[in-house]
This record gives sequence, structure tokens and C-alpha cells, in this order.
Amino acid sequence: MKKIFAAAAVAALSTVAAHAEGLTHHIAIHVNQNDAAVMNMALNNVANVAKYYEGQGDTAVIEVVAYGPGLNMYVPGKSPVADRISAMSLEMENLSFAACGNTLRKMSEKVGHDVKLMEEAMVVPSGVVRLVELQQQGYSYIRP
Repeated sequence: MKKIFAAAAVAALSTVAAHAEGLTHHIAIHVNQNDAAVMNMALNNVANVAKYYEGQGDTAVIEVVAYGPGLNMYVPGKSPVADRISAMSLEMENLSFAACGNTLRKMSEKVGHDVKLMEEAMVVPSGVVRLVELQQQGYSYIRP
């Protein structure tokens, strides 16, 4: 019985210590629409979540995953949020942007040349698979 209480006490102290040091929250934000309002809402979600957790003494690690029509979010000249992405990337070290390689390949085939993405976007093999991987790693899933 003493071992059970001792283990519970250690677990409780670990939880308190972890919170005192600040927790890390992992968030995956999904964009699959070529809609400026959706893209802006996704970036608003990024800013609001990061600000909230920072105010709590915590950290937010956020990845925005775009695929399908949402990949236009990362295409220079087509993205209605390119300036926001560039600024946020510089301001937030725990923010990353993932671009679906499948969508990029199909877009490039359709136009007959390689479609270039913003330098902030990292290409992943599949946007859907990336979202699955992030959720398996404990990321919370958000779709604006």
C-alpha cells in the first residue's frame, strides 16, 4: 500500500513540476481550401493559440499542413497570406508549414512545369499522411 501512495505522490509532483516548467502543446492545423478566409482563419488560430499558451507559461509547437486546393496558400503570386506566413515564420520559432508533395506534383503536371513554393513551406510526401503522423505523435488536430 505504501508503494502505491509513494508512486501516486511522485506522479503528482512530476505533474506539478512539469507545469511549473511549462507544458508543450502540439497542434496540427489543416488547410485544404483555396479560400482566403479559411487561410486567414488558420493563421489567426496559429497566432491565438501561441499567444494563449505563451501567456500560460507554456509552449505551442504548431504545424500548418496544406494540400489539395489549400496548397495555393504556399504558392507565391497566388497566396493571399504570403506576407503573413513570412512574418509569422520569422516571429515564431515553433511554427512550421507542410506542403503536400502529391498535390504539388499534380499541380506541376497540370501547368507543365514545376510549381515553386514559398521557402517557408517544407514538402512532405502526402498532406493527409502527415496529418495522420502528427496525430499519432499526439498533436491536436484543428481544421478552421
